[in-house]
Amino acid sequence: MTRTGGDGDGSAKAIEVVLGMDTHLHIHVALALNQLGRRLGELALPTTIKGYEKLICWAKGFGSIKCAGIEGTSSYGAGLARHLREAGIVVMEVERPKSRGPSAGACAATASPTQEMLRVPPE
Repeated sequence: MTRTGGDGDGSAKAIEVVLGMDTHLHIHVALALNQLGRRLGELALPTTIKGYEKLICWAKGFGSIKCAGIEGTSSYGAGLARHLREAGIVVMEVERPKSRGPSAGACAATASPTQEMLRVPPE
């Protein structure tokens, strides 16, 4: 079941989920946003196939997954990026913030693709 969000005028639009991923050696933190940038939820997951599958199921619970912005697709996020691509999800590399804050959720929010990035067609 896909959740829908209305604009208050009786219309309903399907929710498109954008994921921002803060990657670490043993745990990744995901932040799900809707197409308007509103926070839908946060999830910590192990860096395993089961963890990646849990992420996909969790995100699909909000709506269809549009894309994922991942820090470190060539290091800690490599396995996750590969798994999401194999599942047909558009993956974008995002730069790690210059200074790390106290919250992994805040870092995941920083990793979320911007509206301009969402307009770039997948390769």
